[in-house]
Amino acid sequence: MNISNRYLTASLFTFFLSSFSHTAFANNLNVEIESPQTIDSKGRLHLVFSKSADREPRNYSAWPTRNIEPLFSKDLEKVPTGEAMQVNFNDAGFPYRSPQDLPPGNWFVQVIYDTDTFDSRINSPGNYYSEVQKVELDFLDSKVLSFNLSKKLPPETLPAEQEHLKFVKMPSELLTEFWQHDMHLRAGVILPKDYYSQPDKVFPVVFSIGGYHGRYDRAERTFNNKDFQTYWFGDEAPNMVLVFLDGEAPLGDSYQIDSANNGPYGEATWTELLPYLTKQFRLVDSGETRFTTGCSTGGWVSLALQLFYPDMFNGAWSFSADGVDFRYFQLVDIYKDENAFINEHGVERPSFRAKDGEIIFSIQREIMMENTMGRNDSFAYSGGQWGGWNAVYGPRLDNGQPSVLWDPITGEINKEVAQAWSRYDLRKYTEDNWSSLGPKVAGKLHIWMGDMDNFYLNNAMKLYEEMLSNQTQPISDAKFTWVDGAGHCDYRAIPMLQKTLSQMHDRVPEMYQTK
Repeated sequence: MNISNRYLTASLFTFFLSSFSHTAFANNLNVEIESPQTIDSKGRLHLVFSKSADREPRNYSAWPTRNIEPLFSKDLEKVPTGEAMQVNFNDAGFPYRSPQDLPPGNWFVQVIYDTDTFDSRINSPGNYYSEVQKVELDFLDSKVLSFNLSKKLPPETLPAEQEHLKFVKMPSELLTEFWQHDMHLRAGVILPKDYYSQPDKVFPVVFSIGGYHGRYDRAERTFNNKDFQTYWFGDEAPNMVLVFLDGEAPLGDSYQIDSANNGPYGEATWTELLPYLTKQFRLVDSGETRFTTGCSTGGWVSLALQLFYPDMFNGAWSFSADGVDFRYFQLVDIYKDENAFINEHGVERPSFRAKDGEIIFSIQREIMMENTMGRNDSFAYSGGQWGGWNAVYGPRLDNGQPSVLWDPITGEINKEVAQAWSRYDLRKYTEDNWSSLGPKVAGKLHIWMGDMDNFYLNNAMKLYEEMLSNQTQPISDAKFTWVDGAGHCDYRAIPMLQKTLSQMHDRVPEMYQTK
């Protein structure tokens, strides 16, 4: 057994042993919920513990490392008023199955009731939550934790605008029809330095896609960065509009493409949002002046958009892209492997590693966390990374629910669902369509990857590069940049943005080029 496998086995043994030992000496911990008003909506009640008072526990980190906040969750039909409602959280938690298993000591604890099924976040606008309590758990005492859902998250508001920073929230008829609920598309927009001094000019546009669940308001963080402002309002920055797309969708991240579970996010983005942005912000209405870029989820989406809409964009700059070949979906071959959690050697598959190769957590541990977060105790509704992939790539069941690629508990892969996923396998799509696609993407594919990607995404990208290198009709001119020892999105953001925008500007037709 190699060092990584010994580490994984030992850490799992320690984790389960600690859980069992806590159970053997556990206190009797009961939870009661009250509400000043009747909440008739179905929802998922989350009970969150934290050792830190730095932030409210409800702002759950959703990152299954060693020191994650314990989370316990339960589906409820409603919360009545005027009476205490006992909630049993046994066998509904992560990393401990039950609150009874928590180690003794001081904890900060809070509940939040998530009733918004059209927003994938636990902290959706309109959700109800309690004050934070500080409690001391002692295995010798019985305790009743009582919470009052007296607080409510405010409605969504757009961030404050500035002269060169704007925000868009527009209704989508296509998504509203699909979900039978009012749905909107959002974007953050950074305008070029000469936007107001040249009122008759139209501008090229760059669509920036964030990492998983990256929101449109990240435009504000970029704009307020001092290094960015020095560059953007200096002499070297090209006069291009930057549009930051929004990753929020009811089941996680929309990936800005059409899918059976999320609905027509691709069609809505490019037939509803794009025309609005083009008119509102004076964009050149031509595929020769549109570009895509992003890292991680944004890396996959930027590449996929260029492939699925080859005439709509003039180049994709893709960084640390999600798995582009499903024979290496992280470390899972969804077509041949029987189980996602355990590999052919009988060892639990890792999901995340340090750059030196040290394993940090496994796929099974990550899915266990998402099963706790998601309605119906399933990662399919978690809004987390694996749930988001499942929603984007997978088919929809006849009852309207998303299918799952593998069993949430056992990890057994459903081969019928895996076959349905294949339509989003970018290596397969590119290879199958290369004779017609190749000429349309000539000079447009720019790919960056670290060879020690923390999520093992480099394996799939190697297969993608190998496939393109074997194409002859036509020969591929895709540019791959590999960085030895680099991890996931492991580069300096502003210098890389400057380099990327310069390369994009060089592809803009001369009549639209200005700095």
